[in-house]
Amino acid sequence: MDVDGGSKRVYNRLGADAKHQKVCFHWQAGKCNRYPCPFLHSELPPSSNGASSKRAHEPSALSGPRRGPNFNNTWGRGGGRGGGGGGRGAAVVKADKVCNYWIQGNCSYGERCKFLHSWSVGDGFKMLTQLEGHQKAVSAIAFPSGSDKLYTGSTDETVRIWDCQSGKCIGVVNLGGDVGCMISEGPWVFVGIPNFVKAWNTQNLMELSLNGPVGQVYALVVNNDMLFAGTQDGSILAWKFNVATNCFEPAASLKGHSRGVVSLVVGANRLYSGSMDNTIRVWNLETLQCLQTLTDHTSVVMSVLCWDQFLLSCSLDKTVKVWYATESGNLEVTYTHNEEHGILTLCGMHDSQGKPILLCSCNDNTVHLYDLPSFAERGKIMTKQEVRAIQIGPNGIFFTGDGTGQVRVWNWIAEATGTIQ
Repeated sequence: MDVDGGSKRVYNRLGADAKHQKVCFHWQAGKCNRYPCPFLHSELPPSSNGASSKRAHEPSALSGPRRGPNFNNTWGRGGGRGGGGGGRGAAVVKADKVCNYWIQGNCSYGERCKFLHSWSVGDGFKMLTQLEGHQKAVSAIAFPSGSDKLYTGSTDETVRIWDCQSGKCIGVVNLGGDVGCMISEGPWVFVGIPNFVKAWNTQNLMELSLNGPVGQVYALVVNNDMLFAGTQDGSILAWKFNVATNCFEPAASLKGHSRGVVSLVVGANRLYSGSMDNTIRVWNLETLQCLQTLTDHTSVVMSVLCWDQFLLSCSLDKTVKVWYATESGNLEVTYTHNEEHGILTLCGMHDSQGKPILLCSCNDNTVHLYDLPSFAERGKIMTKQEVRAIQIGPNGIFFTGDGTGQVRVWNWIAEATGTIQ
């Protein structure tokens, strides 16, 4: 019986002779069954030569501003992805991977597990509940103002209606086509499906079907009494609400994009459209004429968002671009934020302290939360498949819908300790 040899191995794996040891990758994965194990069941201690300490204090490649035409602004000064100046980047801990054994309910390592036993990392927010029912990807979420009902649309060709008090599904509407988008405005809920826009009035239960689109309707937005729809053939169709007849009448068709229009947003008397042709077009809402075409993205422009006097856009080219109007009135890029993966959608909201937050969904099944305008990482949400829909609710609540059909409800919470700088 090798008593001395066995004791030495156990002694070494606890870190006494760590320079000759390696960390057990089975332990890191949460499934080492060897005892005694010849490798470390702990992280390697810092090197005595100071190299590790020095590396930890080197500035991040993303820290500091990226200067564009308006280089005096504060975009990107927070250190980017957990950079040196980020302030909140340190909130992200452990390996950025959810433990498969925890998902299955049988991880035996508990808090000692190297991987996450949570669907999120970061501070100030938490998951409240999950809504199950859709059989395919959730493509749209709408929360009508003043309502106690949540509407979710899916590529399973249904819209589900949820009671916000009980969290139960109280209705399923079969549409006969994939839901490409959905918005709410006043009492109206608008749903984009192939070749049609469906409209429901949640107060008087009136239902309308607006025809004219060619192919899938990917994006919808309302401005005053005008409804705009971005379609698969590259057109943007507009309807005007007629109060006398209580219906929507065709008003215009905006042409210019060569491929599908997948994102629309209104701000500063302008309509901004993001397209599969890799461009963003800026439209005058009074004349409905195109004022400018933005060509800085190199792949599909998935989402556009207005924030103060800035326009934010994201793309499958793995960037978020911040646009600012120059003296000439044209938009130019003033900051570019890079991700490791293509970006699917953006959503802006405020945390429990009233600070602006950008939610940025990527096609690696994560949603990054960034402080604005610093782009310091605030946290991260992990999902089984990519999040295609994010929607803001009341009182710090927000919703995410992923490719598995799951809807999650999140809430910003007041910080228990520390002071906000």
